[in-house]
Amino acid sequence: MKLFHIDLNDASRLDIAPSAATIGFFDGVHRGHRYLIESVMARAGRDGTGQSTVITFDGHPRIVLHKDYRPRLLTTAAEKVERLSRTGVDNCVVLHFDEAMASLSAREFMKTVLHDRLNVRTLVTGYDNRFGRNRTKGFDDYVAYGRETGIDVVRADAFTLNGVRVSSSVIRSFLSEGEVSMAAMCLGYDYRLTGRVVGGCHEGRRMGFPTANIEPEDGLKLVPRAGVYAVRVGLDGSALTMGGMMNIGTRPTFDGTETTLEVNVFGFSGDLYGHKLTVAFAAKLRDERKFPSINRLIEQLEEDRREAESVLAEHK
Repeated sequence: MKLFHIDLNDASRLDIAPSAATIGFFDGVHRGHRYLIESVMARAGRDGTGQSTVITFDGHPRIVLHKDYRPRLLTTAAEKVERLSRTGVDNCVVLHFDEAMASLSAREFMKTVLHDRLNVRTLVTGYDNRFGRNRTKGFDDYVAYGRETGIDVVRADAFTLNGVRVSSSVIRSFLSEGEVSMAAMCLGYDYRLTGRVVGGCHEGRRMGFPTANIEPEDGLKLVPRAGVYAVRVGLDGSALTMGGMMNIGTRPTFDGTETTLEVNVFGFSGDLYGHKLTVAFAAKLRDERKFPSINRLIEQLEEDRREAESVLAEHK
């Protein structure tokens, strides 16, 4: 996949052949997105362009439009590009979204950016896709503008799975309720968080369950609902080969007040401080709750570990 980073202020010529393309933020690069991208690749083969292009943005457009907006992202910018590279698409264009970009009407965007700069000849839109200033235009408008600018505009069907119309917002809802298995079904992979290991309170070590306290590398990345989860763990960018269990919450047994993300990595005895861990959520084990004693908490942690090991042994 060829990767291009584009700024409207940069008028340099791009080496992109005429292509069939789609455009969107593609947060999560979930199964619905991949269905759309497959439609683009199929269209590229049928209409003779031969090239397929995904066009996305370097940041969430609403951050530019609403300065106080804080999105809850499913993927960081780097994760998104990496997942797009797995789709088999020929080109990925990352547009720098700023006020100048936001001010373009749909017609201007299609003419000056899609047609003139990016050499788009066929545009495949999602079933609910809208772009251009104020996002007031719809599919019929894009078709009309396409006729004016030399772009054939077609619309892809929605992707549904077990009666669920897959979208980034649906996946965020699942994760916000701790439904990581449902989120994984829609994503097509287990949801992940990456962060540095920072100092903690060491209660886990004293109980025989040493934990790594993770500080997410991107503060905009969505953290699933408080609870205990079975996870797979990777160290410093390595494969997710280690099993573990993760607690997200305020440690109510110790009267904690701040939310922490703590993972107990099974069988690991080294020093993790300063290292980067990636955790993939396999299943939720239980809600976080306050226990009447430390001993009762230790008993529960033993049960959690056994359940997590069982889940991970069967999880693919």
